[in-house]
Amino acid sequence: MHIPDSFIPIGQAAVYWLIALVFIALALRWVRREMSDEKVPLLAVLAAGVFALQAFNIPVTMGTSGHLVGGALVAIVLGSPFAAVFVLSLVLIVQGVLFGDGGLTTMGANIVNMGVIGGFVGYYSYQGLMGLTKSMLASAAGAAWLACFIPALAAAVELAFAGTFPFGPGLVSMGIYHALIGVIEAGITAVVIKLIATARPDILDSSAGVPA
Repeated sequence: MHIPDSFIPIGQAAVYWLIALVFIALALRWVRREMSDEKVPLLAVLAAGVFALQAFNIPVTMGTSGHLVGGALVAIVLGSPFAAVFVLSLVLIVQGVLFGDGGLTTMGANIVNMGVIGGFVGYYSYQGLMGLTKSMLASAAGAAWLACFIPALAAAVELAFAGTFPFGPGLVSMGIYHALIGVIEAGITAVVIKLIATARPDILDSSAGVPA
């Protein structure tokens, strides 16, 4: 899902960068307001975990890749989609600058897809599913699947708009790959949430719906 340089024209890439910078600024405001000293180690662990999850790339047709995202996990544990924006932005910057995973000009689009869309879809779909199912694990799994699948579709649309992918085949290819990858992400997210809720429920945000 990491979009390389040259896959999106500079003018379009600049628009995604502007959108990303707005959400990064909002995420930094969230950090200043909500991030206590006790949560800093947790944020660092989540960032390292997301970095490791995204290290396993599966080649997708037409030059891009598929991988786990991690936005839903971060948003659920820390209780805000802006947490996902912050963590995913850090991870994507390190990947792009130090490891060449994802382009620098297209980093704004990658942040929008995985951090913004992934974080907001993951957090709010989790809240919605909790209201329906009352199951923390089922809700976390469903939210994680959506937070992997929908950003992939967004990336396919962006690449089609850029003229890099044909719309139909690109959407089908990215969708099928990430629908399957999302199953793995759903399982990992549910297991991690369960482990945290069992061992250290106090570090989960109250919006995660941990049973009393």
